This record gives sequence, structure tokens and C-alpha cells, in this order.
Amino acid sequence: MARMIRKTTHVLAAAVIILSWPTAVFAQLSTAPKTTPKPSKAAPKATPKASRTLPQPLQNAKTPVNNSSADIAYGAFQEGRYKTAADLATQRANAAGDPKSMALLGEIYSNGFGVKRDEAQALDWYKKASDLGDREAMFALAMMKISGRGGPADREGGAKLLTQAAKLGKAEAAYNLGLLYLEGQVFPQDIKRAAELFKQAAEAGNPEAQYALATFYKDGRGVDRDPVQAARWLGLAALADNLDAEVEYAIVLFNGTGVARNVQLGIALMNRAARQGSPIAQNRLAHILIEGVGTPVNKLEGFKWHLIAKTGGASDPDLDARLADLPADDRKKAEDAAKKWFGLTN
Repeated sequence: MARMIRKTTHVLAAAVIILSWPTAVFAQLSTAPKTTPKPSKAAPKATPKASRTLPQPLQNAKTPVNNSSADIAYGAFQEGRYKTAADLATQRANAAGDPKSMALLGEIYSNGFGVKRDEAQALDWYKKASDLGDREAMFALAMMKISGRGGPADREGGAKLLTQAAKLGKAEAAYNLGLLYLEGQVFPQDIKRAAELFKQAAEAGNPEAQYALATFYKDGRGVDRDPVQAARWLGLAALADNLDAEVEYAIVLFNGTGVARNVQLGIALMNRAARQGSPIAQNRLAHILIEGVGTPVNKLEGFKWHLIAKTGGASDPDLDARLADLPADDRKKAEDAAKKWFGLTN
């Protein structure tokens, strides 16, 4: 059986992490969601952030195969033979009224895989599949309607489709529906309902929802405050490679908040997040190395990470001041190490 065809990319918004030295390397994050879902952009996280803005929704439908009759078309798609996939799916959709083939055609036309991109055709195929009860097509159609792709924006119509897809067990639909309740424009704002939907999606394995639910438990928004549950869901989201969850779970482990304290594992996870490109993690790791908290002091490596974080837009006045106080030779070594990270030196 073929698997989901595509991964959704995630736009990662920077969390605000405040440090209190030396008693706590990591102060607890105060997180809150982004102000408005923006379906026209790629999917981000569902997490409440310190900026009090609402995460953007997951946008792209993932179309798993659970109908063996469509396997040949999906196989061609996954091998990159998009034109063949489109031809086979069209034959199957027209001859047998197969909703999975229709959903695949929606995916092909909405992204221009092997054919000229045609959002009107994509909408038509997604609607046909949706009318036949295909939850993947319902979700894709909902996101196109909300973002106004292929026609006028219809947030109310999109919300109805998300509701239907969520009832059929589509985790991404439940997550995005939760964002709409959090936003409070299509529906009256209902934090408790948003939490319920995030939990539904989280339990189905959606990392963005797991991260959002963790921050709700951390702050007591829509649910009772529960550090243990917050740590649990952060851990699951981190295991699923949600980068911001990795950063926050590292903090949880370091502080022992809701989970057994494990400084070394927290540092290792922060290091991993830094190497994956999180400017927040890079600055936090810089503090750890420069202060020698839980690890030997390594100022050169620490300032290297701070310079890398600055390039990514994460400021830290304290680290800037310390860098300025370095002897010129040491500062140059840190700068050269940062350049090497970016491949700017031989």
C-alpha cells in the first residue's frame, strides 16, 4: 500500500526564551498562538507563542492510499511519473468514480505535477472526491477555500469542510479547525473547543497539535494547567521532529518540569535543535557553553553559536556584550568558526 505522497513544510516562528543566570539556565517559556491562520502559506506549528499570535494552518493535503485499485496511479506518482499518474487516475476516476483517484488528480493539478497547474480543475476534482466522502479531499478543498485558491475565499465553507473531515478522523482538519476556534473570526472564539480539537489531532499523531496541546497544558488555556501533560505532549512532538518542541522539551528536561530532570539529555536535545537551524536553540546553547552549565566551558564554541543565531535573526544583548569584551584574537576565532558553519571558508 502506498504511503502519504508528500510532507508538509512547516514555518517555524521563534519562541521567546528568557534566561535567568546562574540559577536557571532555562526559564519557563510563556507561549501563545499566532493571531491568524494564513492558509495561503505552508503549514506551521500549532503552538501558542510569546508573541500571542496564532500558528498558521497545515495547508497541503496528504493523500494516503487505502484503495488498492488506485495503487498503480499512486505508484506512478511516487516515482515521479506524474503525467502517467494523471492519465491513470483520470481513467479510474471517470470509469469507476473512484474518490481516491479524484483526490490524486486534485493534488496533481493544484501543484502542477506533470501538468499545467490548474487550481480550478483541482477544486473540481477535490469537490467530486469530497462529495463521495473522501476526507483527504475534504481537507484539501477546505484549505483551498479558506485561502482563496482557485476561486473567491470562502472561510465559512472551508470551516464546514474541516468540520466534516475532522469528524471522519482527519487529524490535520481537527488541528486547523482548532486554529479557527482560537482565532475567533469564523466562529466565536472558544479556547476550550480549540483545546478539544488539538487533543483529537494530537492523539491521532499530529505533531503540530501535540505541540499546541502541550503549550495549552503548560499555560492552563482551555484545559487545567498540568506540567506532566505538557511535558508528555512536548516529548511526543519532539520525537516527531517538531523543531520548536525539541527546544521546549530540552528546557523541560533541563529544569525537570513535569518530568524527571535530565540536564545532559536536555543539553543534547538543545544541541540537536541548534544544528537543525533553530536560532533560539543556538543562543541557548551558546549560554550553556559559555557558562559551562552542565558541560565544560567552551567559549569559542558558544560564541560561534551566538554568531550563527544572530545571522538567523535571534538577538541576545548579553551575549553581544560578552562577545565585544573578548580579546580580538578570540573574537576572530569565533567569527571564523561561524563562517565555517556556513561554508564561507576553505
